[in-house]
Amino acid sequence: MIQVNLDVVMAKRKISSKELAEEIGISNANLSILKTGKAKAIRFSTLNEICEALACQPGDILEYVEE
Repeated sequence: MIQVNLDVVMAKRKISSKELAEEIGISNANLSILKTGKAKAIRFSTLNEICEALACQPGDILEYVEE
């Protein structure tokens, strides 16, 4: 299972959902879906924008966890 740690990285960077959504150009609703791990997929372009905005690596946000 892929675990999404976006909220943890956002907290460390002290950035709100609204700020991040505006910066990367997606809706608050779509960002919320990503944060809660309910998204079925993520575009590499969106992942790139998130990593750029948060100055992090994809592995900081996404983690594989055995069920």
